[in-house]
Amino acid sequence: MNLPEHPTTFRQPANADRPWWWRLEDGAGAEVSVPGELAGQRFASQADAESWVGEIWADLAEHGVDAVTLFEHDRQVYGPMSLHA
Repeated sequence: MNLPEHPTTFRQPANADRPWWWRLEDGAGAEVSVPGELAGQRFASQADAESWVGEIWADLAEHGVDAVTLFEHDRQVYGPMSLHA
């Protein structure tokens, strides 16, 4: 059975809809690639982005992320912020 395509009201949000994102960095400031759902996350608000990193920071650290920098589109908001005590 073939299902119809999702109506446009159910489309995935575009980057313009979710302008907030984290650059994940190693100790030298180089960008770190992480696997699966940790990679490429984008958020609708600064609060959503900050909540996510607050919940997932230990998992990021396990994948070699030492610090994160918050962006809204291409504008750096703050960071780098260490994930270590």
